[in-house]
Amino acid sequence: MAAPHAIHEEFPQDTALIHELKVSNTRFARLLEDYDAVNDEVAAAESRHVPMSQEAETDLRKKRAALKDEIARMLGAARS
Repeated sequence: MAAPHAIHEEFPQDTALIHELKVSNTRFARLLEDYDAVNDEVAAAESRHVPMSQEAETDLRKKRAALKDEIARMLGAARS
């Protein structure tokens, strides 16, 4: 089961475009990998499976948000 905030949940209307960019754009594919890894870390921290300081968890959330913003930017550019 995917962690909450999986990219397909964040952009449900763009499932086909996400797949298309993932297979055709290596930068986009790398962003997705990075987003998934950070999102998994946030989920582990939230569930307390991986103990971490509040500051470290906040930093991960900021990193996830920055990755999501870049993914959104690339999706927007691909739509236009």
